[in-house]
Amino acid sequence: MHSFDLAAVPHTPWKNGGGHTRELACWPPGAGMEGFEWRVSVATIAAPGPFSAFAGVDRRIMLLDGDGMQLRARDGSLDHRLDRRWQPLAFAGEVAVDCTLLGGTSTDFNLMLRRGRWRGEVQVVRDPRQPGSTPVGLCLVLAGRWSRGDDRLTAGQGLWWSAAEAGPALVPQAGQGGDAPALAWVELRPVI
Repeated sequence: MHSFDLAAVPHTPWKNGGGHTRELACWPPGAGMEGFEWRVSVATIAAPGPFSAFAGVDRRIMLLDGDGMQLRARDGSLDHRLDRRWQPLAFAGEVAVDCTLLGGTSTDFNLMLRRGRWRGEVQVVRDPRQPGSTPVGLCLVLAGRWSRGDDRLTAGQGLWWSAAEAGPALVPQAGQGGDAPALAWVELRPVI
């Protein structure tokens, strides 16, 4: 079980200068952009431009903050206004996608899966979950406070695991004001 805090994750600037990415986890650890089996990251998009293409990769993207973006594939296979937070969108990584900002800077959550090797989904959940209950996975607190035994997690903090491991559940805590507790929950399974 590995923990992370988005505020402490270093960011990598994009080559085109349009934003930066913070990698939360990838497999195998330390794999580059051509060698990962799966990868979870948070990207900050500050300028319009093309998305990087990833042949043989299935992508899931979800708006976290900001006004969002219009995503259009050059081949016409995708034309989507990503302007509602916490609503995952799936598309093929090899599709040439252009991004137009709908306002200022936006932040999104990304899951990339090597096609034919891994499958997985991103869900937004509000009920207790047990990290380690799936072969591989990741969770990121989107809102509110969550507890796991003696540990407390708040927005931007999370866990990832690379093997099924029994342990305490992550439970939402009643709070005052703001958004109700919400968690980005990613379950990953190897394709057999």
